Amino acid sequence: MKILVVDDEQVLVKGIKYNLEKEGYQVATAYDGAAAVEQARTGEFDLIILDLMMPVLSGTEACMQIREFSDVPVIMLTARGEDADKLMGFACGADDYVTKPFNILELKARVRALLKRSAPRQSAASAAADDMLTVGDLRLDSSQRVAIREGKIIDLTAKEYDLIELLMRNPGRVYSRESLMNLVWGYTYAGDYRTVDVHIRRLREKLEAQPATPVHIMTKWGVGYYFKAESQPTI
Repeated sequence: MKILVVDDEQVLVKGIKYNLEKEGYQVATAYDGAAAVEQARTGEFDLIILDLMMPVLSGTEACMQIREFSDVPVIMLTARGEDADKLMGFACGADDYVTKPFNILELKARVRALLKRSAPRQSAASAAADDMLTVGDLRLDSSQRVAIREGKIIDLTAKEYDLIELLMRNPGRVYSRESLMNLVWGYTYAGDYRTVDVHIRRLREKLEAQPATPVHIMTKWGVGYYFKAESQPTI
């Protein structure tokens, strides 16, 4: 799958590109609306992430021009969350809308959902399988945003789900509390890093058979946290 990311904030583009490439997508970038239209015209993209406020051409103008020759799915980004702006984006042909500052996990979930909706040939069984993430004896159902352990559905809060999904999608990778705060709570969040510790403890209480001696949600002392699959050695 090939995705075009367009925003005049180059640091933000770099961050989105990095996270999408980790999910296995090919990512091209542009920094203004005119470049977005040109790349969309010449490239074969499965999805475009397009900022609303950009130089040369705005996101709405670029989206309208793209719609003249392509029905590629478009997710619009904006720092403004008013309903009128959202309606304008949809009227110009956008398929979805994300307001800054956003959770990168939410953006990735919207990307997956939009790509799935734009692939009508995908079988129902295949679509259902894509909703399930299994690592070891734990499963996540992304359609319901719940965890499943020993056949039992376990309800998670929004942040608990985002946190365990990030760890399970990257088993063995150690994340510092600062990284987890940025990725799960948002890059502008100025909270106490102990919030991460509290959520890790709650996840262990819900998902580990013995929370005091976890086998999946692990601590790398002095560094951070990681998810350990059954076959992985302890770090």
